Amino acid sequence: MKTVHIALLGLATIGLGACASYSDDDDVYVAPAPVGPGAVVGTVAADVDGDGMIDGYYDANGNYTAWVAPPCPPAPAPVYVPEPTGERG
Repeated sequence: MKTVHIALLGLATIGLGACASYSDDDDVYVAPAPVGPGAVVGTVAADVDGDGMIDGYYDANGNYTAWVAPPCPPAPAPVYVPEPTGERG
């Protein structure tokens, strides 16, 4: 019985050892970042002031670009209400 246990232990060691890789040049594969609405492909989001809102992004060269909001729309034209005419009172 001891021989069976020793043989099983030896086979398990050899089997698990075959799965190990000692190569240092293994390629590391990283999943691509999800691209959602408003995302710029190839950039990293940046939260500069730490408030949890994305303030800009870093491009592949490490340059920071801040998000710039579009200008506000112009104010609506005042509504002209003619004064009532005729007698009052």
